[in-house]
Amino acid sequence: MKEDKRMKKLAIISAIILGLGATSCDSYLDINQDPNSPTEGNMTPNIMLPAAEMGVAATYGNLLRIPAGYFAQHYSHMFGTSNYVDYSQFEMSPVRSGSAYAQLNRVGLKNLQTICSLAEKNEDWGTYLAATTLRCFALQALVDCYGSIPYSEALDISNPSPKYDDGATVYAGLLTELDNALSKANATDPVATNFLYQGKSAAAWIQFANALKLKIMSREVGAVADVESKIGALIAENNFPAADVAYTDCWSNETGQMNPYYSEEFSTAFGSTQINVTANMAIVSTMLQRNGEGDVVYQDPRLAAFFDVNSSGEYVGGVSGTNFSTSNNYKAAYWCRPAMKYNSPVYLIQVAEIEFFIAEYYARQNNAAQAQAHYNAAIEASCASAGVSGADQVIAKFPYNQANYKQCIGISKWIALSGTNNFESWCELRRLKYPAFGSATGTTLYNASEDHLATENYVPGTLYTPISVFEKVGANQVIQRWPYPSESTSSNSNAPKFDDSEYKVPPFWGK
Repeated sequence: MKEDKRMKKLAIISAIILGLGATSCDSYLDINQDPNSPTEGNMTPNIMLPAAEMGVAATYGNLLRIPAGYFAQHYSHMFGTSNYVDYSQFEMSPVRSGSAYAQLNRVGLKNLQTICSLAEKNEDWGTYLAATTLRCFALQALVDCYGSIPYSEALDISNPSPKYDDGATVYAGLLTELDNALSKANATDPVATNFLYQGKSAAAWIQFANALKLKIMSREVGAVADVESKIGALIAENNFPAADVAYTDCWSNETGQMNPYYSEEFSTAFGSTQINVTANMAIVSTMLQRNGEGDVVYQDPRLAAFFDVNSSGEYVGGVSGTNFSTSNNYKAAYWCRPAMKYNSPVYLIQVAEIEFFIAEYYARQNNAAQAQAHYNAAIEASCASAGVSGADQVIAKFPYNQANYKQCIGISKWIALSGTNNFESWCELRRLKYPAFGSATGTTLYNASEDHLATENYVPGTLYTPISVFEKVGANQVIQRWPYPSESTSSNSNAPKFDDSEYKVPPFWGK
C-alpha cells in the first residue's frame, strides 16, 4: 500500500512537470513570473516541493549531465548518430543552451521561490530551509554554466529585463541566503513532503546546506575575499551529510517515472532505440591501464559500477570529436556504455566530494597529514558509494601528493565523478585545471584513414583536443562557459554580449 501511494504521488508530480513543461513560457533569464506556474493561491508546499525537486533533478541529472560528460571527456559519441557530436567537439550553441535553463527555472526555481514565500509567511522554517537550499543549489549550477545570471533583480515582477549579476555577487548572495535559512531552522523542524529526505526533519537539510556552503566557498577561494577562516569553521563544526545527497528511491520502471538520464538515453519507453553516448577513451584508459604488451596492469574497482562492458566483454572507449560515421569496425556493440538503470540515483552532493573539498582545504593550510587523510577518505567514500571494495588499490595507484595537491585531487575527483556526477566534474576540472591536456590529440588516438584506434598513444589521467574541435574553443582547451539562450539575448535588454572569445572565459572561480 505504501509503495502504491508513493507511485501515485510520483505519477502526479510527473504530470505536473509534463504539464508545466508544455506551457509557452520565456526563460528565467527574461522574466520573473510565469503566469502558467502554480500560484500561492491554489498550491501548497506539500504539492509544490516534490514538483520543484523533480524539475531540478530532471535538469541537473540529465540536461546538464549529458553535455558535461562530453566536456569532461567521460563520454564520446556513438557510431552513426549525430545527436551529441557537437558536445563531443566542445561546442554548445545558444539554441542548445536554452532547454536546460528554461526547464530548471520553469519547474524548479520559480516554484522554489513561491515555496520560500509561503514557508516564511507561515514560519515553516524546516520547509523554508529545504526550498532555500535547493534554490541555491540550482542557482549555483547556473552560475557555473553561464558565469553571470539575473539574481538581485530577478524577483522584481515589474522588471521584464533584470540585470545580470556577476558570478561572485551571486555566490555571495547564495551564502547569505543559506546562512539566513540556517539561522531560522532547528534540527527538529518538520519539512513539507519531499523526495530527497522522505519523512526526515530539517536536520538532514541542515547538513545538505552545510555541504553546499562548503562547495560554494571552496570555489570562491582565490577568486574573492579570503574565505579560508569560514571554511575552517565549517569543517570544525563537522555537520555534513554522512551519506550521499541523492534522489535514490523515487524512480519507477514506468514511462515518465524513470531516472531522467536513463529515460533520455537508455529507455525505449518513448519509442526510440537510438544510442548516442559511449565511454571516452580518456576515462576508460585511466581506469583500465595496460602495459606495452597489452596486459592489464591496473583496473579501477569502480569501472564495472560506472561503465558496462561491450558485446565482447571488454571496456573500450571512443574518441572525442567524431561519430565514427565512416567506420566499418566500430559499430555500437564495440563500445562500452555508462552503467545506468531506471532507478539509478541522481546525485546532488556526494560524501566523496565533501572529503575532497576538506582535503583541499588542509592542503592549502600545508597540513599534509590531514589533507592525505581526507583525500584517502574521499576515495574510500567513492568506492563505498559505487558498492565496491578496493579503495586501497586506488589510493596506491593515485597517491596523495602535497606538492601537487591540485593535480592529484583533480584527477581523482575526475575519476570518482565519471559515473555519478559529470557536471560537477566539468566544473572542478575547469577550476583545478586537472586533468590537464597531454601530448596526444584526437587525431593521434584515432586514424580515420586506417580506421584504427591508437589507445597506446593515450597517457592516463589527461585530456586531449577532439578530432574536430569547436573553432571558438580551439586546441588544448575545454569549453569554459555556455552561451546565453537565444530567447534570452533577444528579449532581455540587459543580457550581456557573448562573443566568440567568451567560450574560453571561465566563471569567476576558474580565472
